[in-house]
Amino acid sequence: MMTSVPQRIVCLSAEVADWLWRLGAWHRVVGVTAWFEMPPEAASKPRISGFSSVGMDQLLALDPDLVIGFSDVQADIAAELIRQGCTVLTTNQRTLQEIEKALILIARSVGCESAAEPLLEEFRGKLFPVELQGQRLRVYFEEWNDPLVAGIAWVGELIERAGGEDIFADLRSCGKALDRVVKPEDVLAARPQIILGSWCGKPFLPDEVAARPEWRNLPAIQHDEIYEIRGADILQPGFRLVFGYKKIIDILSNSAQAD
Repeated sequence: MMTSVPQRIVCLSAEVADWLWRLGAWHRVVGVTAWFEMPPEAASKPRISGFSSVGMDQLLALDPDLVIGFSDVQADIAAELIRQGCTVLTTNQRTLQEIEKALILIARSVGCESAAEPLLEEFRGKLFPVELQGQRLRVYFEEWNDPLVAGIAWVGELIERAGGEDIFADLRSCGKALDRVVKPEDVLAARPQIILGSWCGKPFLPDEVAARPEWRNLPAIQHDEIYEIRGADILQPGFRLVFGYKKIIDILSNSAQAD
């Protein structure tokens, strides 16, 4: 039976796999990245890639009719797949607006526009800015610890929507992590009241941050305001950002420094 929508889809990034699961297209997914946390109720799928690497032979053996990936980091992978005859969709979203557009594009590409509509409405609603009461707390988000990397654009946007002030908002247009490297003295000068962290691919260690000797006088450290946000909820540019956003709102609204 001929069909116009993809029937054998490979997801090279976790937010894509999560989105297809929410759209009800999971039965058409034949392979996923190892970074995707499969819901307990979801049927298991072969894990064929990391983020910057892929088991090419394993992927091609799945005979996909669509491979979906994310970011310029996967550009070489996408190019090789195209040379191998695969149909590839790679998005490169950095802002919340671009993330929503990517979700719409992916839903359309797999024939799930109708299923996407209520989910997109929920996405917009749950990311709505909070009503600001009082002074904005200065927030430092750390994406990596060596060297120090400040948060990507959508993270800063979420911080501001939650009522905080992203202390490195001037780096928001920098899509690449190495362009968002900051010096310890830059953080010290900004005197953040809240430190949020999610080290891409490994656990965030608040105690390690608190033990940095040059930072001992920072308000965030003096008041023990250092928090982890799970990578799946903040570093994957898809629907799950609603959970990371809620965590940021809770942290800022419950901060002792908000009094």
